[in-house]
Amino acid sequence: MTRLGDSEIDERLATMQWRRDGDSIVRDVECKGFHSAMALANAVADAANEANHHPDILIHAYKHVRFTLSTHSEGGITDNDLGLARTIDGLVADAS
Repeated sequence: MTRLGDSEIDERLATMQWRRDGDSIVRDVECKGFHSAMALANAVADAANEANHHPDILIHAYKHVRFTLSTHSEGGITDNDLGLARTIDGLVADAS
């Protein structure tokens, strides 16, 4: 697994609902309420365990969830991050 270059990251993020924040990618999601925010976070936790790649998950203002992905061992963004981001996108779509 190797760290991706800036242009490749920008190109791939252009088709996603994620934004770059330094050496991480971030997506904010507004859920219907606290229960659905927790359900989404738990679904992402299950997917992350299967992928053995774990995002930072922040639930704030009771129904907002922020996912942050970075490959710490590579010091930046890798294919693992973008792959898990696509998985999270699918889970968000299913939760809507």
